[in-house]
Amino acid sequence: MKKLFSLLLLAGTMNLTAQTNGSYPESLLLVPEKSNFEKTSSYADMMQFLNSIKTMSPNVYLGSIGTSTLGKDIPMAVLAQPAVSSPEQAKASGKPVVYIQGNIHGGEVEGKEVCMMLMRDILLGSKKELLNNQIIVFVPMYNTDGNDKMAKGLRPSQENSPLETGTRENGQGLDLNRDGIKMEAPETKAMVQNILNAWDPQMVVDLHTTNGTWHGYSLTWAPGYRYAGQAGPYEYTYNKMLPYITQQVKEKNDLFFGPFGDFNVREGWPLKFFYTYNHHPRYIINQIGLRNRMSILSEAFAHERFYQRINSTYHFVYEILDYCNKNASEILRINREAEANAIQNVLDNAGKIQKGVRYKMVPQAKPLNHFRTYDYISYTKPDGSTTYTKTGKIVHYDNVNYYADFKDTVQATLPRGYIIPAAFAHIAAHLKQQGAVVVQADKKQVYSGEVFLIEKFSKSPRKFEGHQMASAEGRYQQKEFAVQKGDFIIDLAQPLANLIFYTLEPQSDDGLLTWNFFDEYLESKGVATSPVEFPVFKYFSTKTTGKKK
Repeated sequence: MKKLFSLLLLAGTMNLTAQTNGSYPESLLLVPEKSNFEKTSSYADMMQFLNSIKTMSPNVYLGSIGTSTLGKDIPMAVLAQPAVSSPEQAKASGKPVVYIQGNIHGGEVEGKEVCMMLMRDILLGSKKELLNNQIIVFVPMYNTDGNDKMAKGLRPSQENSPLETGTRENGQGLDLNRDGIKMEAPETKAMVQNILNAWDPQMVVDLHTTNGTWHGYSLTWAPGYRYAGQAGPYEYTYNKMLPYITQQVKEKNDLFFGPFGDFNVREGWPLKFFYTYNHHPRYIINQIGLRNRMSILSEAFAHERFYQRINSTYHFVYEILDYCNKNASEILRINREAEANAIQNVLDNAGKIQKGVRYKMVPQAKPLNHFRTYDYISYTKPDGSTTYTKTGKIVHYDNVNYYADFKDTVQATLPRGYIIPAAFAHIAAHLKQQGAVVVQADKKQVYSGEVFLIEKFSKSPRKFEGHQMASAEGRYQQKEFAVQKGDFIIDLAQPLANLIFYTLEPQSDDGLLTWNFFDEYLESKGVATSPVEFPVFKYFSTKTTGKKK
């Protein structure tokens, strides 16, 4: 049996490394490949690889997106034919940028290794055609600080494969995949400003490993979810692109991929319910949808061995890149239409329509059939209670309700724009960091709109990511607001309309109020004992013309 396992491991290793008949120099072999897949790359290992490969190809530019909490550069590699070294050059090329991000959680290491493997195969191996119609930006190790805090037992569901991994959190102890709105980590600020805003990727892929649910897929995926954003990028990714890729990896590689989610055997067995993750834009992938771009979450299956997780992630990312390369014009068109529709919706419907600001997860209309999972059996414990244990057998079940749609439970009127008083310059600065267009008034002007009267303000007694999450209840009141010189004006007829709306609305379930940005002001005004006006004013028109601004 031990000999058989060694043969299987060798076969898997050969499949991963023999992309070009073993023609790579030793300096480009990765730590997993050199350690029989018992170890994963450190920051120093990654830097050695990047510095080596940049000397071997004219089609790679190495740069840094910023600096981590503990002072490490976060390297990026830009692959293009011909080479580009700036966002301006990328834009001038007319090719879409695809952004592949690994290691947002330091213990989920497959994406980091796959980024380097694909760089090697694209620049020096058999995958050069992937640069025909696209520019690829790789950030193999987004969480540089968490990666190097390696220890045993940090990822128990990965079953000591590799033997040591890094930590989930960054150097501040923050989960970088919960930081998309509050942007407290330097890594998040760097990625938003120097990747999303600067390079404007049309597709973003974020590489993860699951936390332990025993489904039967080697990898699960999810799109950036549709809720407050435009439908086009989501519909294309979810209904066309991901099903096609899933079929391709099955036919080419005999790998089973499926939609991301978790189940709980306490709800009974066979399973009837499968749940995705939440819609909040604190998750990077979901925020991309509010930016009118496409995005994909990749989750390798924790309970497979390290080399197997690398294999499935490699083939998934390759198929994404192959699809984007072959359909570059269509992806650009759909994203441009989404952006134009977001702007036109404000121009046509400001003050007229309601948009969701809080959502609940609901099942999709069509259940999952032939759902692949490890089976469970029930047994009776000595105290008479019934519980379940998994078996080693993979089974398939039909009519599994997949909770992966989101229905609004609270709505707010779409405005033409927002007024932020000069005293709240930090709010305006935060939105500018996200990429919003914010201008300062140079004269007094009266606007007509509404203001939200907070009648109940509450905060969670338990901290999440260092915050006691806040929520507000109340009602809108019509009001005229005199903008003073120095106040900040945000005209919502701009590309990030949906993100700005979701960030500024006081009842949003993942906005700036949620993340305590207004606590100090509200509490100083006595919100605990009496109603307080939310300090961001919402306008529909100017008073002088009565027309939409």
